[in-house]
Amino acid sequence: MSCPPCPNCQSEYVYQDQSNLVCPECGHEWNPSDVEEAFSVHDANGTLLAEGDKVTLAKDLKVKGSSLVLKIGTKAVVRRIVEGKDHQLDCKVDGTGEMMVTAKFVKKA
Repeated sequence: MSCPPCPNCQSEYVYQDQSNLVCPECGHEWNPSDVEEAFSVHDANGTLLAEGDKVTLAKDLKVKGSSLVLKIGTKAVVRRIVEGKDHQLDCKVDGTGEMMVTAKFVKKA
């Protein structure tokens, strides 16, 4: 039987100890039936996004609290993905700086 990699350090040397799985490299122990599905975010086209992905804006976006408008095609880099209902992506936007962006308004570049 093949065990899944460690969710903590991605080590492949995981072994089973009774009902738990144990990673000998980092010492992480977990019950495989308790593992939750990872939070996933998809862009406007349905492509799965990950941290470090380069994206472009799929529509013009007005920045809240400012008169600035981000134009369609503006490039950004996803710094991290945040679980939330309003803005899921913490991005560094070219020419503007860091800001939170809703995933449905970007396309993976």
